[in-house]
Amino acid sequence: MDSAFATHVTVTVNGVARAVEVDNRMSVLDLLRERLGLTGPKKGCDHGQCGACTVLADGRRVNACLALAVAYDGASIQTVEGLAAGPDDLHPLQRAFLRHDAFQCGYCTPGQLCSAAGMLAEPGPSAVTDDLGTDPPLTPGEIRERMSGNLCRCGAYVNIVEAISAEVAKMETGSAG
Repeated sequence: MDSAFATHVTVTVNGVARAVEVDNRMSVLDLLRERLGLTGPKKGCDHGQCGACTVLADGRRVNACLALAVAYDGASIQTVEGLAAGPDDLHPLQRAFLRHDAFQCGYCTPGQLCSAAGMLAEPGPSAVTDDLGTDPPLTPGEIRERMSGNLCRCGAYVNIVEAISAEVAKMETGSAG
């Protein structure tokens, strides 16, 4: 790699600090897949339209195929591989996707899971509040809207929304995943 077109970046990926030299044009997706060996985020369209590459960067949903790695120097990036608490555990959303059969071929599933986790961590389900000044519940329609950046060519949308809705209901009642 020509050092004139390379930059040293440090990113924390799934809780592990990694220092790497990257080409200034390298995407976060290529950094994760090609340099760090994390194959959860998928290269679908490579244009930010399908969401298969969705990861969480500093807790926010990001299309990793569009994000330049140099712009994420110092960032904390979480992929589907880092959602679970440990190697023998699943994230509550992963369990919900299994329970509700919210995947078919599985290609989009890592991006769907990261997007759903990011969505559930976002403040308030919508920009409006009800008459009492509280956030309205996260409805299936709101979930569909917020997940609209993640495509599923197999058409598992109904089950994806059911899985996320089930987790929302658990969060509202304080139940464990």
